[in-house]
Amino acid sequence: MTLTVGPLAAEPGRKTRGVVPVDLGLSTVAIPLVLVNGSRPGPRVVITGGVHGGEFVGIDAATRLGGFLEPDDVTGQVVICPVANPPAVYDGRLGKSPLDDVNINRVFPGDPAGGPTERLAAWLFENLISGADAYADLHSGGIDETLLDFVGYRLTSDAELDARTRAMAHSVGYERVLFGRHAEGGNSHAAAARQGIPAILVETGQLGERDPAQARSLLDGLYRLLHHLGVIEAPLHVAPVRVQPREWVWTGSVVSPATGLWYPGAVTGDEVTEGQAVGHVIDPADGSEHKVTATATGRILYGMNGLTVGPGAELAAIAVPHD
Repeated sequence: MTLTVGPLAAEPGRKTRGVVPVDLGLSTVAIPLVLVNGSRPGPRVVITGGVHGGEFVGIDAATRLGGFLEPDDVTGQVVICPVANPPAVYDGRLGKSPLDDVNINRVFPGDPAGGPTERLAAWLFENLISGADAYADLHSGGIDETLLDFVGYRLTSDAELDARTRAMAHSVGYERVLFGRHAEGGNSHAAAARQGIPAILVETGQLGERDPAQARSLLDGLYRLLHHLGVIEAPLHVAPVRVQPREWVWTGSVVSPATGLWYPGAVTGDEVTEGQAVGHVIDPADGSEHKVTATATGRILYGMNGLTVGPGAELAAIAVPHD
């Protein structure tokens, strides 16, 4: 079958690269796509990067994969969108879009009659994600965020779907695999799970770094994923997996109680216990201090590195091994 997204099309055994214009109401954005239609029929896999600005490793790895992957290597179809949210990536460079101050990864599956970011989410979901047999969304620690690499997925009420998704998450070859106990919320992979699509989130890199080694590590993980899904043969140039994936579960989130300056006392990778002081927020106007404590026991998997924070800003996310 011909692989078609908007005006772009790739016949079987062909690869097409280009942009698709998407009307967001007040403006139009150009979504870059790589369509790889394999020489043999098989599953359709969709990979997105650049859902958030300031997260460069996923964009880099998705772009590299789009350049390397050829139709003769592929069984099935691969749709790669290296920059899913151009306003945030090119103009804002942060999680929220400069068009309307909305975090797109909180509003999936979107609303075609909503604001600009909701319309973009709706277009991505309808034209890319909803047609997938498997979906991977690539993220990194943003420019103000430290992070330990992990793969995430969501549980649903469908045991067979959950087993397929869990196998996908483990196939990437990362040490930490985080699962959410439900598929609620506006994250892209959660919305996909609610539609019955095996979907994972991959987090690699931190602080908005453009680290070639991290991009290479993520690219290797994507090759392992595609091999697991039966899309490509086992690539010879991929580094062997040296860790055994271990399942983790989220236990708590620490948020800022006020506007001010954040001074962490515990950082990403640290073990903390519930009630432990993990830092403080200082009001720069009067010097008053707000003590911040851990809401749960576990390890900090990602944390706020920026100095300035507002009320409700996430300062740390805590998880524990599931076993």
